[in-house]
Amino acid sequence: MILLQLSAGQGPQECCTAVALALKALEKECRQYQIKLAVLTREADKEATGFKSVLLQLNGQQAKQVAANWQGVMLWVCQSPYRAKHKRKNWFFSGQMFEVNETSLDQQISFKTCRASGAGGQHVNTTDSAVRATHNASGISVRVQSERSQHANKRLAIALIGQKLASQKQQQMSQQEQARWQQHLELQRGNPVKTFKGEKFVPVG
Repeated sequence: MILLQLSAGQGPQECCTAVALALKALEKECRQYQIKLAVLTREADKEATGFKSVLLQLNGQQAKQVAANWQGVMLWVCQSPYRAKHKRKNWFFSGQMFEVNETSLDQQISFKTCRASGAGGQHVNTTDSAVRATHNASGISVRVQSERSQHANKRLAIALIGQKLASQKQQQMSQQEQARWQQHLELQRGNPVKTFKGEKFVPVG
């Protein structure tokens, strides 16, 4: 299972917009390579103009290669669409790929089913479709009820725990994760893996 997280880190509204534009560009690229792209989670910014972060699942023969090409710090060069007189034109965001062994991880997780709550109509209220998943070794736990079937919620729970475990491992091995979230303060901004320019988000180079 290939996961890709696009993040604005601690950047301003413009960086969140860059993530939304990057998602559209990635969707187009995935269609080109016949890769199925699914949004697992998303966190909108306060103004609802973009995303602080999105977690994506890519399925297809070239999924890993495409995701790897979106890994690292990226740059959007554009006059701010929200602050006309703002001098800054460089907006940074980042991508991080996670490779999850779904079969192996399934054996390390305890699952409990429960009744979904909230909006969703009769189906949600009368079936135990929600899933509570706990990784036995680490204690990491997630509750998923966004999908209509228990099977789909279980797969999403595995993906979310896999992403959390991979992120935790990276934090233990290095400061890469911290650098990703603090990218606008780091020297990495001088060496982006991808650069886009203008309101149409045109790739450069």
